[in-house]
This record gives sequence, C-alpha cells and structure tokens, in this order.
Amino acid sequence: MAVHQPTRRRSPFHLPSLRRTQAAAGPEADVSAGADTRTAQAHVLASARVLMGFVFLWAFLDKTFGLGYATASGKGWIDGASPTAGFLGRVAVGPMESTFHAWAGAAWAHWLFMLGLLGVGPALTTGVALRLTALAGTLMMALMWVAEWPPAQHLSDGSASMSTNPFADYHLVYAVLLVALAAGSAGDVFGLGRLWARLPVIRDHGWLR
Repeated sequence: MAVHQPTRRRSPFHLPSLRRTQAAAGPEADVSAGADTRTAQAHVLASARVLMGFVFLWAFLDKTFGLGYATASGKGWIDGASPTAGFLGRVAVGPMESTFHAWAGAAWAHWLFMLGLLGVGPALTTGVALRLTALAGTLMMALMWVAEWPPAQHLSDGSASMSTNPFADYHLVYAVLLVALAAGSAGDVFGLGRLWARLPVIRDHGWLR
C-alpha cells in the first residue's frame, strides 16, 4: 500500500534572508556611506573656511575703522593711526625683535599687512584663490609666531613671557588650517570655488586656484 506524505503548505509570506540582503546591499551601502562622509567633510571644511575668512576680514575692518574691539574708536587706520606700530613696537622677545621694531610704523609695513588681511579675508569667505591665500596667510602667521616667539620663557627684560606652549599656538593652527582648506578645495561648497576654477586663466594656471 502506498503511503502518501502530507503536503506542506507554503506560507504566502517569506522573510528575506538576512545574509543575502546584507551581501547584496553591502557595496551600495558602503558607497552611500562614503558619499555621506565626503559630503559631511566638505561642509565642515566650508564652514571652517568661512569662519577663518571672517577672522581676517574682521581684523582688517577693526584696524581700518577703529570699531572699538582690538582697535579703539578713533584709533583706526582711517583716522591716521598706525595698524602695525602697536603690535610690532611691543615685540619684546625673539631673534627678530630689533627688526620688528625697525619695521613698526613704516608705510610699506602698513600697506603689506592691511592688504594681506584684505586679500586673505574675502578670498576665504568667497572660496576663491585658496592656494595663493594659503601661501599669504601662512606667511603672515609665521611672522606673527616669530614676533610672539612662544619658545621663550622670559622676555628680553627678564620678565615671564607667559607663553602657554613652546611651539604650538593658534598661529600654527591657523596656518595648518589654511593649507588644509586649499588642499581640500574648500571653496567648492558654500563658495565660488567651482566658478573660479572654470575661468580660462585659472584653468591654465592651476596655482591660482
């Protein structure tokens, strides 16, 4: 006598295999996660670029018009005051102390310093010419670092320098950030970097980007 095995009824609902789903979705998920990470990084760099630009731009405006912050009202460049005499004249330590004293108050020093602030600030804010901006800004930060000379524990008169770190201070942090912004094409987001790069002269001379 034949024995019939009972037929199993298949459920109309099937749970997908977790392993197959993960294997199939893995590459796409990795690509999506990588794109999201790059987007987040681009936005962070762009935000840092705008903030950094405002640091330079505000310094120019305050020193020019005496807005009452670092520069007292009525003591701005437009009022006839020197934007470099105060800082350079007070240098009290370092290998370039006497050199900075000689530069303090010189017309060429005013113009170079103020044009540097005016060039770096708007360039960072708008996201154009970041490579030149990084070069100019790094040079300015290096000179300011030497003027403050963090390695010294004592000033020329023997008093404590109050240096908080013998090497790393905000000037070096700013310089590294400027280079990172240029290397990361930070002007392409929240800026005019892409439009700037399409200009014929910029395409022919990449160092201007």
